[in-house]
Amino acid sequence: MASIAESTREALSLLFGGDPGLWEIIGISFQVSVTAILIAAPVALAISFLLAYGRFPGRRLLITVFNTLLSFPAVVVGLTFYILLSRQGPLGEWRLLFTQPAMVIGQIALALPILIAMGHAALQAINRRAWETARTLGAGYGRAVWTLMREARFGLLGAFLAGFGRIIAEVGASMMLGGNILHYTRNIPTAIALETSKGEFAQGIALGLVLLAMAFVLNGLLQLVQGKGRLAT
Repeated sequence: MASIAESTREALSLLFGGDPGLWEIIGISFQVSVTAILIAAPVALAISFLLAYGRFPGRRLLITVFNTLLSFPAVVVGLTFYILLSRQGPLGEWRLLFTQPAMVIGQIALALPILIAMGHAALQAINRRAWETARTLGAGYGRAVWTLMREARFGLLGAFLAGFGRIIAEVGASMMLGGNILHYTRNIPTAIALETSKGEFAQGIALGLVLLAMAFVLNGLLQLVQGKGRLAT
């Protein structure tokens, strides 16, 4: 087993030397996660709006359910969709198991509760007079909704970044639904798990550095948009 220093040096060499295998894994991760978050975001936004401004039976129960799903383990999400997509499952005819679309489905399921819970909180924090004022001034429903979205844009962007950070780093659902197939479904977290199990830490460290850099960038963006660029004191 190589020392930590040797593994780190090799990891930096792989990362900055443009190792094609490493960057292919990074590309697959971003391709799957960006697809999932772009599909989940509009759905979550619509549900968040209904929960924040709608009045219908079961609304509070739905809010409780989505808040509960925030702590739903990724491996349980993976197991649920594995059963649904397996050959014996009700969706087995789709033949999606161990494909990128299956990984996208799992990541959508993980992202939705975060997007909905944080989106609902952001929209509910907006003064309801913004809606009433927009409607009084003659804005249609679409324009009034857009006005509320603009008022809550920092909170909604925070939800988007938190959801993306959650799904790109999860390993349970990706491993169970994607199968960790080289050149197809192997992404950053599953590659780290595989390399660590083999005692080969260089690629795992390099991919871990990518996740750390991405987390730093996402948090920096979040601080920037929420604090409008001012440092907290």
